[in-house]
Amino acid sequence: MTVRLLARSSRSRAGRRLHVVPPSHPLPEPMHPAERRMRGAGGPDDRACYSCGCGFVFVAPVSTTVHCPHCDAGQAW
Repeated sequence: MTVRLLARSSRSRAGRRLHVVPPSHPLPEPMHPAERRMRGAGGPDDRACYSCGCGFVFVAPVSTTVHCPHCDAGQAW
């Protein structure tokens, strides 16, 4: 924030008017501590745990088309 003196007068300093100039670009909002931790850890991990009908449980990237690495069966979304 910048403060600029508007008018110079012979009056005392207390009588001068100040004008507040807003910044030319919006200031970023302060980051929430949980968001700061998540960003510091590299962001969210978009992986999910799936269990197949053959009994195999595996972790794979979140997707609508996931196949079991054991029997290659498509998983229901």
